[in-house]
Amino acid sequence: MNGNRFGRLFQVTTFGESHGEAMGCTVSGCPAGLELSAEDIQKDLDRRKPGQSMITTSRGEPDAVSIKSGIQDGYTTGTPIGMVIQNKDARSGKYEPFITAPRPSHGDFTYSAKFGTRNWGGGGRSSARETVNWVAAGAIAKKLLEREGIELKAHVNQIGDIEAPEVSFEQITDHSEENDVRCAHPETAERMQELIAEYQEAGDSIGGSIYFEAQGVPRGLGAPRFDSLSARLGQAMMAVPAATAFEFGLGREAREYTGTERNDDWEFGPDGDPKPVENDHGGIQGGISSGEPIYGEVTLHAPTSIPAEQQTVDWETGEVVDDAQVIGRHDPVLPPRGVPVVEAMLALTLVDFMLLSGRINPDRVDDRPGEYDTDYHPSNPRNE
Repeated sequence: MNGNRFGRLFQVTTFGESHGEAMGCTVSGCPAGLELSAEDIQKDLDRRKPGQSMITTSRGEPDAVSIKSGIQDGYTTGTPIGMVIQNKDARSGKYEPFITAPRPSHGDFTYSAKFGTRNWGGGGRSSARETVNWVAAGAIAKKLLEREGIELKAHVNQIGDIEAPEVSFEQITDHSEENDVRCAHPETAERMQELIAEYQEAGDSIGGSIYFEAQGVPRGLGAPRFDSLSARLGQAMMAVPAATAFEFGLGREAREYTGTERNDDWEFGPDGDPKPVENDHGGIQGGISSGEPIYGEVTLHAPTSIPAEQQTVDWETGEVVDDAQVIGRHDPVLPPRGVPVVEAMLALTLVDFMLLSGRINPDRVDDRPGEYDTDYHPSNPRNE
């Protein structure tokens, strides 16, 4: 199944089920010489892990990463990086009633219809728990991007009908981790949290969206048509569990703009090159990065695992079940824990294009001290 692999040069292959023994991934294509430790990866995993607050699942997973290969003396070797995250608090027994009775709006029936079987514990492979692998791989991609001057951040900009006002990149950096909702606008975060609590108390859930932004992205990433940056970014974001919409730039608001309103005029920038006056195009024109900040948002629907009674059918007994309840430990809202997932997919997409364009040497990045930084390579600034 190729659906378990993402990327072309920077490739991530994942494995694991929600209530299986472990989650894990292999990252191929990371250049040698990048300083990397488990702590670098753990920082982002801690942002995604369950049990962080009253508005997240109470499942007690430490999500401690163990690096099994691809690192020597604290630096990447250029060979595949293998990582494993053990499942420590799996409890699949509560899902037994749904072995032959699909939970509403889950992948239970579609997986069974396609494969004739499925791992039914907690949704198995279709569970959002699988994104722990994406975040682990994304942390490596972030480190590669940081050394190239590319920064990226995300925050929760809407929950239900409560929408945060526009905030700056600096505000996202400074404030998005200061509250449980991960909204960079503190006053809005309080209102969001109150709304989430209302749905949680009622045994229901609510949807929302995540705004993302990347700064320092060079011009020229992407290719026409099917390999465009926007197309690949859309694929990455729509792979996020519960994603129902991906937008960049003006997004859906563009339908309300005339050509003269939306079109970005050109001027000469400080370096003497053409530069768009505005950035309604979201950093991508013709499917290729323009050098302006790339920004957009991802919409996530309400979590489908809720304790409220719902209707399903049992395909083995032929009975209609009117009072089906998904009893377990589930999030009442997804965007707060989805922020590091969206950042990971943005980072993985950008680092892949940076390697494809040659802006990052796919063989080595020469961060290592001593003899390793004296070998000649055209991309090494010491040899210019």
